[in-house]
Amino acid sequence: MPTLPSTDIDKIRNGIMRWWSNLRETTGLITKTELRAAIVATDAWVDANAASYNNALPVIFRNNASLQQKSLLLIAVILMRFNLGMLKRLFPEVD
Repeated sequence: MPTLPSTDIDKIRNGIMRWWSNLRETTGLITKTELRAAIVATDAWVDANAASYNNALPVIFRNNASLQQKSLLLIAVILMRFNLGMLKRLFPEVD
């Protein structure tokens, strides 16, 4: 998986900042620069662990799902574990 370009990192940062602002969530001492650094670190972690994630998937899914489908699966599982409300906004079909 390629590392995200700078423009995409900024889009993520801006989107997260707007999300938190709309929810009136406080971010403590997190600055734009620190949030951007966290996004870069997350992108690097995803890149470094992509093969491990892919190998953990069942063979049929691993060999037949697209990169986008595998990514969506990972996002859905993470959101279900930590933010059901956000998962429901992205996937209204979730009960």
